[in-house]
Amino acid sequence: MNLYLEAFSIFFKIGAFTIGGGYAMVPLIEDEIVTKRRWLAKEDFIDLLAIAQSSPGILAVNISIFIGYRLKGVPGSIVTALGTVLPSFLIILAIALFFHNFKDSVVVERIFKGIRPAVVALIAAPTFSMAKSAKITKYNMWIPVVSASLIWLLGFSPIWIIIAAGVGGFIYGKCCK
Repeated sequence: MNLYLEAFSIFFKIGAFTIGGGYAMVPLIEDEIVTKRRWLAKEDFIDLLAIAQSSPGILAVNISIFIGYRLKGVPGSIVTALGTVLPSFLIILAIALFFHNFKDSVVVERIFKGIRPAVVALIAAPTFSMAKSAKITKYNMWIPVVSASLIWLLGFSPIWIIIAAGVGGFIYGKCCK
């Protein structure tokens, strides 16, 4: 199969059948790109994910753009980005056209209440997988715990956490290695 068509269909499928946004898509993207097709090494995927998270914009679109670029340059990034956003666009368009027909439906409301806990699990699962891949140990576990606490409990901007982590990593690399 043509690589462009294959990449488009992978990201289209993931975009069409993933509820919960970018973080819910991460394990599916990783499975397709790293495990099944071996287009990227696990370490490269983790690096691209970190870049995608720290870049402005939608995580799923960012990661698809970076993967497409790694595969086939700018044309690849356009193809994978379209594959990611097109399903959402079409679904939102369909919902907008027919929203008045089911906006007060108890069944639809119950379906979404049932989906919410599954979405939380889909977001939590890649967190543990990434922690393993990022070599989080009992010695450095404090870094993500403190970072998450600063953001969640004290309202720190994630931008400051990313900057501090980058500076800390640079200093550690210069002094301790």
